[in-house]
Amino acid sequence: MGVFDRLPPVDHLRSEKMCFVQLIMPAESARLAVTYLGELGLLQFKDLNEDKSPFQRIFVNQVKRCAEMSRKLRFFSDQINKAGVNSSVRPSLQPDIDLEELEAKLGEHEHDLLEMNTNSEKLLQTYNELLEFKLVLSKAGGILASSHNHVAPAERELDEHIYNKEMDDGIAYLLEEGVHLGATKNSGVKFVSGIILKSKALAFERMLFRATRGNMFFNQAPAGEPVTDPISGEEVEKTVFVVFFSGDQAKAKILKICDSFGASCYPVPEEMVKQRQIFREVSLRLSDLEVTLNAGIQHRNKALESVGSQLWRWTIMVKKEKAVYDTLNMLNFDVTKKCLVGEGWCPIFAISQIKDVLQRATLRSNSQVGIIFHEMDTIDSPPTYFRTDKFTNAFQEIVDAYGIARYEETNPAVYSIITFPFLFAVMFGDWGHGICLLLGAFVLILHEKKLSSQKLGSFMEMAFGGRYVILLMALFSIYCGLIYNEFFSVPFHIFGKSAYECREKACSDAHTAGLIKVHDPYPFGVDPSWRGSRSELPFLNSLKMKMSILMGVSQMNLGIVLSYFDAKFHGNALDIRYQFMPQMIFLNSLFGYLTLLILIKWCTGSQADLYHVMIYMFLDPAGDLGENQLFWGQKELQILLLLMATVAVPWMLFPKPFILKKLHKERFQGHTYRFLGTSEMDPDSEPDSARSRHDDFNFTEVFVHQMIHSIEFVLGAVSNTASYLRLWALSLAHSELSTVFYEKLLLLAWGYDSFVVKLVGFLVFAFATAFILLMMESLSAFLHALRLHWVEFMNKFYHGDGYKFKPFSFALVADDED
Repeated sequence: MGVFDRLPPVDHLRSEKMCFVQLIMPAESARLAVTYLGELGLLQFKDLNEDKSPFQRIFVNQVKRCAEMSRKLRFFSDQINKAGVNSSVRPSLQPDIDLEELEAKLGEHEHDLLEMNTNSEKLLQTYNELLEFKLVLSKAGGILASSHNHVAPAERELDEHIYNKEMDDGIAYLLEEGVHLGATKNSGVKFVSGIILKSKALAFERMLFRATRGNMFFNQAPAGEPVTDPISGEEVEKTVFVVFFSGDQAKAKILKICDSFGASCYPVPEEMVKQRQIFREVSLRLSDLEVTLNAGIQHRNKALESVGSQLWRWTIMVKKEKAVYDTLNMLNFDVTKKCLVGEGWCPIFAISQIKDVLQRATLRSNSQVGIIFHEMDTIDSPPTYFRTDKFTNAFQEIVDAYGIARYEETNPAVYSIITFPFLFAVMFGDWGHGICLLLGAFVLILHEKKLSSQKLGSFMEMAFGGRYVILLMALFSIYCGLIYNEFFSVPFHIFGKSAYECREKACSDAHTAGLIKVHDPYPFGVDPSWRGSRSELPFLNSLKMKMSILMGVSQMNLGIVLSYFDAKFHGNALDIRYQFMPQMIFLNSLFGYLTLLILIKWCTGSQADLYHVMIYMFLDPAGDLGENQLFWGQKELQILLLLMATVAVPWMLFPKPFILKKLHKERFQGHTYRFLGTSEMDPDSEPDSARSRHDDFNFTEVFVHQMIHSIEFVLGAVSNTASYLRLWALSLAHSELSTVFYEKLLLLAWGYDSFVVKLVGFLVFAFATAFILLMMESLSAFLHALRLHWVEFMNKFYHGDGYKFKPFSFALVADDED
């Protein structure tokens, strides 16, 4: 292992080294210091007031002020969006203001805007009422005018006995009296006119009929134009109605029903002259109100534009101030109540930057006492922090979705940058489809500045965040597609002539019979002559299945080797001797041997049955291999490897728990009785006492954990190797699906003479390729590659039970939504 120790360190392989620090800040410079630390964004504060509620903390009043200002800013934003006013993303240059001035200015703007909204609502309500009154005058006047001309036809109908005997006599009487005496002041027939929602008109009429027992006459007419509802503010269809009735009791009932149905009643005079006079007055008032409303809306929009030009800057300012006071609430006062004490984590490389920032805050605040910054020892586990860029961030997010790495644990993202897109490409290998993915990745990368500043949908946001993952997946898909020699499932002679030719020049079926090898093997990838031959599927299945096993065993071995580096880095010799070594022996005694057989069979061209070899290695280790023997001494090697695999299982299971128990006894022997002579101290009351730490060790728990880990590895060695066969299955499915689309859609349509059929066939082929192969198949291959990394690769060395470094940073605060 000395060769491994001499290797240079790998960037991003382990998280940044962290240190636990304490800050003692004078009260007068604390706010400015925290502000500068937020701009730097490299210090994670520890909450020293976890036992206190938000209302018991020091700066609760300042937080409330900031929350109130945030509410006002959200109110302004809602009003701007509702009014459809364009607010500038980049605010106009104006002098900076402090928090007190901003609070006063926001209060003034809110007061003015609320007053404008109140006045506007009152004017709009008056306008809507006058508009309804105008419609009622127009429609109800027509209804009343038509009733005067109804007397002669009504009398003829009565004389000719056209009325049905079952018609209610009260309605006929009211109609007759209303026609004869409608303009008489002493008449007993009265009417109520108004307007109601069109959807409620039918139920309204039925209720009136039942309440008056049929002693009324209901007439209605559509309003003719939509009316703004005063409650919802939406334009709705309404109906004008006139109800004729007799008696004050009926009038009271009708008015109550109008009120319950939300109908608006308006007085309409019976005289036509008065109707025209009121109609002209209402129209004049409507025109005046319309001018007033437009002027008010313009004034309000100007005020909103003035606020909108600074809204983004004010929002960021308030968010930062609130974040500063939230952070200050995590600190504690010292004994003198003059200094604030804070604790937190920071990367070691950032210590000098933090000190410079704190010194600058002391000078800017004119404090006579400097800020004390020093490192502290702690038993807490540090957070995990990886420095990433726009290229590596997506791969790190894929790993973090499984679990955050422990502090200074091996980072799988370093290897996943290559292995993840490569395993994807093994399942998605087609250089035609890879070129399509590459074009899509180029579009996202070339427009990344524009897209990063826009609000994207969930799918586009995910695709844009993983644009470099898609780029590498496309490049590896092109590479694997060239190996498979598939361009939308069509083979090409890119790297020279095929190694096979027809035995006879006149043979017509060169793909199924009569092929002989006449040239050297095809230089790169699969020979195109395999396409369409009778042995195509057996050949490709055998090739891809064996290739999947080789890749799986190689990646699992890489995971076990990384566990060695992890144990070596943390000085854990037990894991190297009793975990790394037996795991390597067990895995390679069985499946490493299988990979060796595959390579030998490929190199020698042997016809040995590897299924038979592996099965009878367990059933009959000493049996004769016969024609399945690939090399001299194979039987003896199999017996040795089987014995090594058998020994490796108890090697993993038993030594480590007993050695841990022995070491624990030696470490605490004689320490558990050191308090026997005293009665002043109870050792069990101290959490860090020797007795409590001695009691923490539970041999049964350790042994069961080691047994579960050993059984999981032994069974996982089989299941994980079989799981890598998904590379073969998905590659085969992708190839066959591409072939079906090409032959059954494109070629079938191309066999017709009709241009329309060819066009339709091409469009269907393009649609199937884009949505099924490029989207659904790529998503399927992505998820399977994700599973192979999370389950088969990372469980060999990765714990993933750490917690992420979350520094106090204004850059993160600005992106968060309230």
